[in-house]
Amino acid sequence: MAKCSICGKNVHFGNNVSHSHRRSNRIWKSNIKSVRVKTEGGSKKMYVCTSCLKSGKVERA
Repeated sequence: MAKCSICGKNVHFGNNVSHSHRRSNRIWKSNIKSVRVKTEGGSKKMYVCTSCLKSGKVERA
């Protein structure tokens, strides 16, 4: 699974808890997109989470 190049956001692990309180493993995937980003040397393709895109930490090419 990809990881955000800006903030380092990745997958999170936890438990699904049923009504009878039985637990099973669960995974939460962060919303990561492959985007073209402006850099000093031109443009580059990076994996960036949508919260970084929305906050303006990254400028799209």
